[in-house]
Amino acid sequence: MVKWGAVIIGFILAVIVKSLALGWGLETIGLLIIGFIVGYIAKEGAFGGMVNAAVAGSLGTIIAAILFTIIGLFGGLAGFVVFGFAGLIAVIVNLIYYAIIMGITGAIGGSVAGDG
Repeated sequence: MVKWGAVIIGFILAVIVKSLALGWGLETIGLLIIGFIVGYIAKEGAFGGMVNAAVAGSLGTIIAAILFTIIGLFGGLAGFVVFGFAGLIAVIVNLIYYAIIMGITGAIGGSVAGDG
């Protein structure tokens, strides 16, 4: 079962990490830490931690892509189309990336915390 408190904290942190544009190396480290935190807060074991962290990463990706698309509105219709298309591709790539990275460490955090 998804613990929405842990997911909301995780997705807010994921959006912050994505918006800082730290580069792939530091972004990955940030996502690993956030996934562990979400899994630990969920306290539902390894599988529950993985699910909660993956959901948090997915929501963070979607919100970041929406913000990226809205920024394109400032460039007029052409900017909206370009940023909208780039945002769609970013959602697909980052959705998988965030869910996998955060899910792995979410499982570790959940197993450390144990069952609730």
